[in-house]
Amino acid sequence: MSEWMASATLIPVHKTHEVALYRISHEGQVDAYIASTPESRAICNDPCVAGYDYTRRLRQACCSVLRTRPLELQEKETVVVNILRGGLNYGLRDALAEAYGWNEHTTCFISAQRARNSADSEDWHITENDYAKVYFPEQATLVIGDVVATGTSLRYALQELLRSALEQRVRLRSILFFTFGGVKALEILEDIDRQCRELFVGYVRTALIYFEGCFTCAQADTPLSVRLTGTDLLRWHSLMAPEFVESQYEDPAYPLERCTIYDAGSRAFWLKDYVEDVIGYWRQNLQFAEHGMTFSHLLAERFPSLDAGRFPEDTDLKKLSLRQLEKMEKML
Repeated sequence: MSEWMASATLIPVHKTHEVALYRISHEGQVDAYIASTPESRAICNDPCVAGYDYTRRLRQACCSVLRTRPLELQEKETVVVNILRGGLNYGLRDALAEAYGWNEHTTCFISAQRARNSADSEDWHITENDYAKVYFPEQATLVIGDVVATGTSLRYALQELLRSALEQRVRLRSILFFTFGGVKALEILEDIDRQCRELFVGYVRTALIYFEGCFTCAQADTPLSVRLTGTDLLRWHSLMAPEFVESQYEDPAYPLERCTIYDAGSRAFWLKDYVEDVIGYWRQNLQFAEHGMTFSHLLAERFPSLDAGRFPEDTDLKKLSLRQLEKMEKML
């Protein structure tokens, strides 16, 4: 857990059945929140939520948060930015229309796909950035959604958006960013917020919405049996909404998932790769079980703050792994 996450507290802002919103206490200019909704909990907990169902639920989660008005928005000044391709899953154009009854907000697109050439978990660079269709009104507020692990794609996309705003001689007013992500999201937005205050007269604020938690990003030294460095967003030592933590007790498989989101692009648009990724993880868990690892052991590794005693006493890692494999294999 990062230093600021270890000292951060959650301050309740809004709570209904549809959405719970907490402000994260931290030093900095960005207004950071954790939002918990039934839809985003399902996405984080159940890997079978995929394809269109994943996109539909995420759009609804964004809509519920927008109705709490975490940032004051004006219809003709609002620009939805789609960072291709994972950012499309947030459905923010539709979410704004549904939440506020809007019709005249702007939508633009930018591609920013990361890759790495070595095993170094920090050695990421942008490879696919050929497509951009970016346009702004004279004064603009950006509304963006994307998964953030290392932050490579986010930093590139935001810098390109600032460059485009300067080229078009428009004035950015605010940024609202939704994410399943980790600490890098806040670090990058703090830097962008500083630049915006220097570059754009009257810049108001930046708001960051984490769905369910600010999660730890797996690194080479993260003490887990299975991890994808620079990719997996972990429950391990993370800052999470109370509703999300409590939801882990609904099914013993939930707290064991390798990543809270897995690959956001393939999960929606190319299920074969996504499903095979999840199957590969549960096959590893099955092998661990066959060599003596227990459910309690793996739970203590992946989500040590949970109370193992609240799960059924007869929870068996082998049976659980076989059940998960059967569910995912049906999706192939």
